[in-house]
Amino acid sequence: MTDRLEPDPVQRLRVMAAGIPGAHVTERVVPAPFDVVWGVMADLEGEFGSFQPDMKSVRVTHRRDDRLEVLAHGHLGFRARFDVVLRPGWCWMQSRFLLIGMAAVPAGDRTRVALTGGTRVPGRAAIVPIRVRHETERAMLRLAQRVAER
Repeated sequence: MTDRLEPDPVQRLRVMAAGIPGAHVTERVVPAPFDVVWGVMADLEGEFGSFQPDMKSVRVTHRRDDRLEVLAHGHLGFRARFDVVLRPGWCWMQSRFLLIGMAAVPAGDRTRVALTGGTRVPGRAAIVPIRVRHETERAMLRLAQRVAER
């Protein structure tokens, strides 16, 4: 039997996004410890809307281990039900039309973060690439600002 190296959450996010046409991954190093950064990122009900540009609020409606169901409300009035996998350093959220992926790993006293997301094409494994890069860049800046406020 051979030992297999498992990818870290950021590597896993890159692999997931590589399999989705139109997906883009934005990566940055945030100058704060993993526990602080992931504390903001994983707080879906409290902090998520503070850095995700299109999200106003998120409410967890069901939780079983690392699987959640959430209702999200956007600033422009959209509502969506997401199926979520949330683990330390990993969050994958899918609704019928939206996809959001977040990952983080410690990098010394800093944290390497990766974000992806976009509008899903119904019936196909694809993301409409309009604004994906811009939105993940905005989210990354807002995340770093939110972490710095802590």
